[in-house]
Amino acid sequence: MADREDEGTAPHEEEPPRPPLDEDAAWAALIAGYDDDPEPGTAAAWPEAENVPVAPADPDPTDPAAVSTAPPPADRTIVIHPVISGPRDYELAEDDEEAHFVPPEPPPLPDADVTTKFAWIAVLGGPLLLLAFVLFQIELTWWAVTVGVGGFLGGFATLVARMRTDEEDDDDPGRGAVV
Repeated sequence: MADREDEGTAPHEEEPPRPPLDEDAAWAALIAGYDDDPEPGTAAAWPEAENVPVAPADPDPTDPAAVSTAPPPADRTIVIHPVISGPRDYELAEDDEEAHFVPPEPPPLPDADVTTKFAWIAVLGGPLLLLAFVLFQIELTWWAVTVGVGGFLGGFATLVARMRTDEEDDDDPGRGAVV
């Protein structure tokens, strides 16, 4: 990396070193001059177009000369809009019961045999056994880990092996989607 001296400008040797900045004094000066107005004749810190015009002072309502009794100018008009319905005035049309689709009652679930029931108990019970050991801070012994992991894997394998396959649809398995 090049130092600043190598960037094409030589350091000015006639400049005196600056004294360190007194941050506390700078903050105290800023706070002391917070509410002060700028000195007259100094340039504004922003463009003139951004200056906010000063509003005229409101007349004193107790002064009878300040209260105007003149009617408003004739070019002022009041427009009264008719009452129209809005989004909160919307009412639903009467529902026709025949217009809605009502699905038929699903058929009852088939009765599960004993092997399927024990497979589900193993799939769900194995991880629950391990979770109970961890939650109650009981030491995990070899038999608990074997029953938990083995029960899950054995139950899962039993459920997958006993899945039904529809033999009648296997006559042409490579046809893809049939419309």
